[in-house]
Amino acid sequence: MKNDTWGRVKQQLLESVGRNNYANWIEPLELKTLDNGVAVFSVPTSFMANWVSRNFSDTILLHLKAANESASRVEFKVEPHQAGASAPAPTAKPAVKSAEPAQAVAPSPEPRADELPGAPLDSRFTFDNFVVGKPNELAHAAARRVAEGGPVTFNPLFLYGGVGLGKTHLMHAIAHEIRERDPELRVLYLSAEQFMYRFVQALRDRQMIDFKQIFRSVDVLMVDDVQFIAGKDSTQEEFFHTFNALVDQNKQIIISADRAPGEIVGLEDRIKSRLQCGLVVDLHPTDYELRLGVLQTKAESYRNQYPGLKFADGVLEFLAHRISTNVRVLEGALMRLFAFASLVGREIDLDLTQECLADILKASERKVTVEEIQRKVSEHYAIRLSDMIGPKRVRSIARPRQVAMYLAKHMTTRSLPEIGRRFGGRDHTTVMHGVKRIEELKGTDSQIADDLEMLRRTLEA
Repeated sequence: MKNDTWGRVKQQLLESVGRNNYANWIEPLELKTLDNGVAVFSVPTSFMANWVSRNFSDTILLHLKAANESASRVEFKVEPHQAGASAPAPTAKPAVKSAEPAQAVAPSPEPRADELPGAPLDSRFTFDNFVVGKPNELAHAAARRVAEGGPVTFNPLFLYGGVGLGKTHLMHAIAHEIRERDPELRVLYLSAEQFMYRFVQALRDRQMIDFKQIFRSVDVLMVDDVQFIAGKDSTQEEFFHTFNALVDQNKQIIISADRAPGEIVGLEDRIKSRLQCGLVVDLHPTDYELRLGVLQTKAESYRNQYPGLKFADGVLEFLAHRISTNVRVLEGALMRLFAFASLVGREIDLDLTQECLADILKASERKVTVEEIQRKVSEHYAIRLSDMIGPKRVRSIARPRQVAMYLAKHMTTRSLPEIGRRFGGRDHTTVMHGVKRIEELKGTDSQIADDLEMLRRTLEA
């Protein structure tokens, strides 16, 4: 097979597998021979040989056949000297696409940054297009500080919050920034599920030496959604030792989860302790101002894509009020709205918005009741429900009552007078005072802020 033909096949593979996968797994391949229907490629490490064999063999074979090459099988032969090793390459069987597990191979040289088996990064998730507001300003500042490099200060940096609040966006932004500042640093970003999968795969294929070498040779390890390893004893064991090895080398670790370390059920205490020894930052639920800011930023980019589209006043404000679940739902709704309006050739106004997004708006309606809030808050603070709605004004009861009023105001569609009636017939000004007091406290009292977040998640579950 001529090199120019393989060059054309590689271009087709670039379009097929995407730029990140191409750079990590296809570009390093070198076609050695194509005889008797078998295409043999050389690769620099045994890990890459097995990974490409498992994940891209069929795709490569398909494109070879499309190029009129008589290929019926592909093999990957490890030649470590290509990665810069000075010693001769060890003898190893080629990795073949088959049902049999791969054989153990001698340890490979330290992997280059572009060989690390990480998940692809989304080019849209950068610091430049991350909308900062009060609910996420601390997380953003901490992420910026870590991305700037220099001495390791927060190790690990632990980001947590509900779905669609920006954890993954910040993780990708950190990785982009670090790689731009120092392309030589080995930055490995992946989900906890991918970590677990690769650990199990390494056990099955007897490649644990390669696995340990790769994960313990990085400069920055980033693991998203770490709650997924909870209850997986063997994976937790390996994660624990990897974590310790990197901390001992003063390497940066960045972790995200959907809840605080201490709240992850099934996570070993020793891992919780390690995760809590750095900086733990909560991304709070979005407020109206932050949601409106996200919508304004997105709408501006969509206006450039649809230059002739008319956009009525009040639409963004309506969406920011009505869709409060998470930013992903909000962005998806706006994208659908612009696409629909361009297809039907209509102005984006409130009528079109309600018509196009009827299902999203209906799903976003708050269904929590005042009574349910009262019950959950009473249970949380270990007080009697009758005391909450009764006349007692001692602080141990008054503060939970104000918390319940605050949640009722923000999680139900009830008016202040209606909420007051459900709290023992209190006046709406009493509810206003309670809501205002909790609003003030949540910015200065971390315990109140944590209680509100935990109660909100419980009520929305």
